[in-house]
Amino acid sequence: MLVGSSLSACASLPEFAAPTAPKTLVLEEAFVGQTLGEGVVVNSLTGAKTTFSVVINGTWDGKILTLIEDFTFGDGSKDRKTWNITKTDAGRYRGTREDVLGSADVRQDGPAVRLDYDVTLRTGFGGINVRFRDLLYLQDDRTIANKAVVSKFGLRIGRVEITMHPGQHSARAQVIDDTEFPIVAGTNTLTLAARRLLPHAP
Repeated sequence: MLVGSSLSACASLPEFAAPTAPKTLVLEEAFVGQTLGEGVVVNSLTGAKTTFSVVINGTWDGKILTLIEDFTFGDGSKDRKTWNITKTDAGRYRGTREDVLGSADVRQDGPAVRLDYDVTLRTGFGGINVRFRDLLYLQDDRTIANKAVVSKFGLRIGRVEITMHPGQHSARAQVIDDTEFPIVAGTNTLTLAARRLLPHAP
């Protein structure tokens, strides 16, 4: 299991501080069209890393932002996940996705956007629920940074960092070369990659 002395150093789950960003990130503006991304998942217990690429196609109908995410990992496997993010008020949203328990709380925090949601991961021990806390913000080079902490029982078991390039053509999307650690294939922005943090079912 994931609890024990090896987790003692992760007993507190830090919040990401809201960044000083050059411009406010507005989801329904930033993610309409195609966005390319590359990311890494870091296992907090072992230090192991998994890299991946993602192509996101987004549409906005005036109320709901739909994000179709196609992930590719180094072994050639692929996966698709779809976010439906409904705007409920100024700076407030509710998000749903195939593997999210209930709905995600999505809110504007100054120039950044925060997401808070639970996901069920299929592992060798059956389904395990983990929590994601994401922070998205614009960077000076106009890319979008997505940083996330993954936790179980309030203890951090991993982190995810993604750099996204809005308005890019999918011909530029490439799987990042993996050296020491095998890359698995495709996930929703964070979830499949997070499965590398937990034992797999055969």
